[in-house]
Amino acid sequence: MTDATANTMKVKLKIKRFDPAESGGKTWWQDYEVDVHPDSTVLDSLIEVREQNDGTLALRCACRASICGSCGMKVNGSAKLVCKTRVVDVAPNGEQLTIEPMGNQHVVRDLVVSLDTFFSQINRVEPYLQPSFVPESGEYTASNESMENLLTGMNCIMCGCCVSDCTVLEVDANFIGPAALAKAWRFTEDPRDSKRDERLKNLNDEDGGMWDCTRCMKCVEVCPKGVAPMDRIMELREAAIEAGNTNTSGYHHTESFYNSVKKHGRLDETRLAIDSAGWTNIPRLLDLAPIGIAAMRKGKLPPVFPHKAEDNKKVKDLYERVEDAD
Repeated sequence: MTDATANTMKVKLKIKRFDPAESGGKTWWQDYEVDVHPDSTVLDSLIEVREQNDGTLALRCACRASICGSCGMKVNGSAKLVCKTRVVDVAPNGEQLTIEPMGNQHVVRDLVVSLDTFFSQINRVEPYLQPSFVPESGEYTASNESMENLLTGMNCIMCGCCVSDCTVLEVDANFIGPAALAKAWRFTEDPRDSKRDERLKNLNDEDGGMWDCTRCMKCVEVCPKGVAPMDRIMELREAAIEAGNTNTSGYHHTESFYNSVKKHGRLDETRLAIDSAGWTNIPRLLDLAPIGIAAMRKGKLPPVFPHKAEDNKKVKDLYERVEDAD
């Protein structure tokens, strides 16, 4: 065995290909095997494929230092920046790696996706400061404390990983999405911005706004920069409620959940559905009727009068301690 061979490892890749030149677009899977250095990243392996095995493989990359956000792809089903994903971390025993383009975005070719939809979502939240005055001299300034608070959201490199794995966007293309909502949070928290209340109201009222997040945590898991978009969305909801925006099904759902568990020590699912829809929202209640009938036929309909938890008093005591602390 030569020294060069001893300092390499075999990487097996299963790559999802797409050729738009074919009628209707052709999609297929293609296997590759390359030799790379043991410290190599998934991106290094893909570049090796393109340079040495198949020059037709299309992929996007730039900085190779997890700064530009260009190389987002799905690795074994989860979105990652492949420039910071080491092969030994995702395939420690030489397992085959499955590489796909990011989800919830139009595929241009192979592993390259269009970011048009991504940036259209960003533009929906008006991602720029809107101050109410012009300083007499110098720049618009903010305190160190406020800037430290903004750092989490400002760490976003617009890679699209959170959008790729968002479970809501898989079924509802109108959802603004985790990246755009995290960007919106950044401006609602900036003391130099004068449109905080308007932003919160729009995001609260808009179809596809902050209340459509299901808190699946996928965006938190895949974000390579620790922005934690879901956490920012939850903070947006709290801020919207504090600003008096209590006219949505999302707020009614939250209140019903809170009051139900406080009263019974467990969730009253029947009341939750009705409270969320609104007792006077007849069209929405009629929409729920078939679901209720189907649940009843399957024996899955929650009881009309909910059972109380055995340790209900402990739950109430916990509520009281938290409410007193606030």
